[in-house]
Amino acid sequence: IIMPRKVVRKSNNNFQKSIVILFVIVIAGSFFYYFKNDILALLGLKHAPTIREILNDKNIAKRNQRILSHYQDKVFGIDVSEYQGQIDWEKVNFMAEGAPINFVFVRATVGNDRVDSAFKRNWQASDKRFIRGAYHYYRPNENSLEQAKLFIKTVRLEKGDLPPVLDIEKLPKNQSIDNLKVGLRRWLNRVEAHYGIKPIIYSGDKYYSDFLESEFSDYIFWIAHYDYFDTEINPKWQIWQFTEKSKVIGIRGNVDLNIFNGDIEDLKDLTVE
Repeated sequence: IIMPRKVVRKSNNNFQKSIVILFVIVIAGSFFYYFKNDILALLGLKHAPTIREILNDKNIAKRNQRILSHYQDKVFGIDVSEYQGQIDWEKVNFMAEGAPINFVFVRATVGNDRVDSAFKRNWQASDKRFIRGAYHYYRPNENSLEQAKLFIKTVRLEKGDLPPVLDIEKLPKNQSIDNLKVGLRRWLNRVEAHYGIKPIIYSGDKYYSDFLESEFSDYIFWIAHYDYFDTEINPKWQIWQFTEKSKVIGIRGNVDLNIFNGDIEDLKDLTVE
């Protein structure tokens, strides 16, 4: 009777040790996966930027410069809102990395009840100096047609302006993804019917691939993607917002930078006729 008990106890101990070892391996593997560049850099095995270096403004600026230098045949632009404060538009001409600014997107409206406090000033000041466009920040839990109505009431597009932009970044709280897509489609259709031009859709890269790419493939996409190691524009994106951390003379704080995947004539072909 005694011997079997000892065998069982030994078997249980081995099982517990195996679980502990497996747990340690998983934790160690996860740690290495997320911090592998730091570990390799520390050991001198690979010349890779550490997390601290990546977050350093100087290294972000170097990445921005590499991207801009690689795409000298493209055109570049910025997007602004009330968060940039009072902009000295007379000084806005070049990005800190040296590339000229060809186009500007200005936030016009938010949801169904708010006009960006700097829209009128930024919209008027950017006219004739850049190819300009206006965008609407979409709130998933508010009526889509009311949001479209506010944008239409606020924004008057003229010949040479870029198409209206629908900015969708948040997931809904009180509705399904399918209902969200119905609302987005209603906004897009209503705005297109009013202006006579197909809108552009702005979103993040994951939101785009998870929810938008397949069902809205007939639209032009403007995608935000800031991964430090990605320096190539996805050919499916017409506009790439590749950083949110750049500087522009005349604007305080950080500014988003964008690449249009084409030349200046291609950009003009998109505008209102």
